[in-house]
Amino acid sequence: MRIAIGGIEHETNTYAQGYTEIGDFMIRRGAQLLRTSGQESNLGGAVDACVARDVTAVPLLHAWTQPSGTIARQAYETMAEELLDRLADAAPIDGLLLLLHGAGVVDGLEDMEADLVMRIRRAVGEELPIVATFDLHGNVTQAMADALQGIFACHHYPHVDLHERSHEAVDLLIDMYENNRRSRCSVVDVPMLIPTTTTFGGPGGAMLQRVLESEAAERDAAQVVDVSWFHGFPYTDVPHVGSMIAVTTYGDDGEQIARRVAETLWAARDSFRPESLSAEEAVTQALALREAGTPAPIVINETSDNCGGGSPGDGTHLLRAMLDAGLGARAVFGFVVDPQTVADAIAAGVGASLDVTLGGRTDDLHGAPLAARADVRAISDGRLVMTHMFRGTPLNLGPMVRLTIEGMDVIVASRRSQTFDLEPFLAVGVDVARYDVVALKSSNHFRACFKDVAGAIVTADTPGLCTLQVEVFERQRTARRLWPLHEDAVFGDGKG
Repeated sequence: MRIAIGGIEHETNTYAQGYTEIGDFMIRRGAQLLRTSGQESNLGGAVDACVARDVTAVPLLHAWTQPSGTIARQAYETMAEELLDRLADAAPIDGLLLLLHGAGVVDGLEDMEADLVMRIRRAVGEELPIVATFDLHGNVTQAMADALQGIFACHHYPHVDLHERSHEAVDLLIDMYENNRRSRCSVVDVPMLIPTTTTFGGPGGAMLQRVLESEAAERDAAQVVDVSWFHGFPYTDVPHVGSMIAVTTYGDDGEQIARRVAETLWAARDSFRPESLSAEEAVTQALALREAGTPAPIVINETSDNCGGGSPGDGTHLLRAMLDAGLGARAVFGFVVDPQTVADAIAAGVGASLDVTLGGRTDDLHGAPLAARADVRAISDGRLVMTHMFRGTPLNLGPMVRLTIEGMDVIVASRRSQTFDLEPFLAVGVDVARYDVVALKSSNHFRACFKDVAGAIVTADTPGLCTLQVEVFERQRTARRLWPLHEDAVFGDGKG
């Protein structure tokens, strides 16, 4: 059996500045895809699943980049056309696994995934089985689902199971091939905007448990293959933004099952209202926890300036509040994205002191630049290997430095990324266990590592493109009423 693997992945924050161009994407072609074997990613998982099931993986093209602004039309067209060309050259194949995100927006195309999947379906015809994996932050539609035989969103946030979902997708392709049958997909839309919500506990964890219980209960009776809960991506302005339940089944009851799960989600909507702390409130709470005897370190995550949702990562709100609180050597911030400050510090050298203007280079929303006197403590090339989420995957943050500002250690990196694990700290000689307070920029992916490190986690929701206060974003493309923007939003009329 020959299974082709490829895809285009992007989480598009339409409120972010500028366009995402083709040069922003990391594009793997052909055998380069196979070299991801052993990495706990959707791509690595797909390759390893083919090896484990003794089928031939046929690598096409895989394009990915950090969440950012709307994709330039020519960039998308170039990548899509190459993917289609490589798919044609790969014939004959017995199945196709697409690695998608679900929240892609192209200039002039509000549903990138639907466009791409339908183009592929037209090219290969109706007989070829096609399944796809997704990020749970996708805004997916039935139009896209109609061209697929399988939808597998990661269950967890942090996304620690992307590789496992690729294994399930490959298993479905093999089952359809060996048993000469076809599954189908149903999507039920829920008019909810869910702020970034972990599944490691709280309302996200409770809802995920209900999803998995429904999947297990219906597996035999209704021939259900998978139930996926899409939290949706609220930081984009498209007509189909919201939350979704997608069901893959060999039977005819997919829509009814999806609707029952969706009703459970809708009934629990009030539990997803977030606590939104300012930078100053988060610092005060972290210090109070420490003074009350909570083991160090107390982690403060600045969720609103999360590069993983399209923010710049150079915001200064939380950093300024920590300096104003006089935390000094009790705290470390890891990290701020500012390539100019990194270059200046490297030029000065370890042991030097210099005046810096740190952060605040992208816009006014995320805070003004911070003028300070800094001591250069350490330099790193920023080439890391991820240890928890995406375990085994290389990560290049560009040159990095550790500065000391008013007695506090501040790590600065050159390339946009959220903080996933301890590696950015270790790269510049920081042992987080030695600090009372550790600050970082991430919404939830950091939890895969820091849940076992932090004495407590406090979330700072400063002004930013990934704020938990999803009501603040103007909606020009969404005509329907959405909770919590509209408390009178209605679910159950058959239209979401």
